[in-house]
Amino acid sequence: VQLQASGGGLVQTGKSLRLSCAVSRSTFSVNALAWYRQAPGKQRDLVASITSIGSTNYADSVKGRFTISRDGTGNTLYLQMNALIPEDTAVYYCYADLQSANGRRQYWGQGTLVTVSS
Repeated sequence: VQLQASGGGLVQTGKSLRLSCAVSRSTFSVNALAWYRQAPGKQRDLVASITSIGSTNYADSVKGRFTISRDGTGNTLYLQMNALIPEDTAVYYCYADLQSANGRRQYWGQGTLVTVSS
């Protein structure tokens, strides 16, 4: 299983970015996919998640600005980030909660840096 995040970069306050995460999951099925972020000197926090049936959950700080989605195959995860603010600056990680015949396991991508300038 591999998760490859992309789409980060440097943007100005108020602008948008779209993150993508390619999920190479072989025969594993998806329980949930999510984006986390970690700002310098802080813990890694949940940004948004989406379950196998499409239920979504967002951190209060991004509600109304960010949208999580996935393609129909469950192999690509997206995070549309609008109205970015400097407090959104962080490394963003994609996360997958997968199911196989051997049980349930969680996986992380390598992270992509988002920097929002004021």
